[in-house]
Amino acid sequence: MNHSEVIYVKAQLKMHTTQEGGRSTGFLSGLRPNHVFEYDDNGFLRTYIGDIQFDGQELIMPGESKEILVRFIDDPSLHKYLQVGRTWWIHEGAKQTGEAQILKIL
Repeated sequence: MNHSEVIYVKAQLKMHTTQEGGRSTGFLSGLRPNHVFEYDDNGFLRTYIGDIQFDGQELIMPGESKEILVRFIDDPSLHKYLQVGRTWWIHEGAKQTGEAQILKIL
């Protein structure tokens, strides 16, 4: 992937616990969940593609928080959502497994 086709975002990720409907297992750096910035009455409007990168530990477990780097595939419709402080939701299929907040756009 060409560097100009990627948007890098530093974010604080908070994974839901299993009891909150999140994953039952942890995940490794490189996970590519669906990223949802907006919902409507029928569910989410659209998903964006981006992988979650992190250092310092092997897995992020349900209920944990961690500073991460997300590498989004650049899409012009994504730009309106990219502001420091903006929260979005992490989905695996239709299941919401966490949320993240933008700390910095790199």
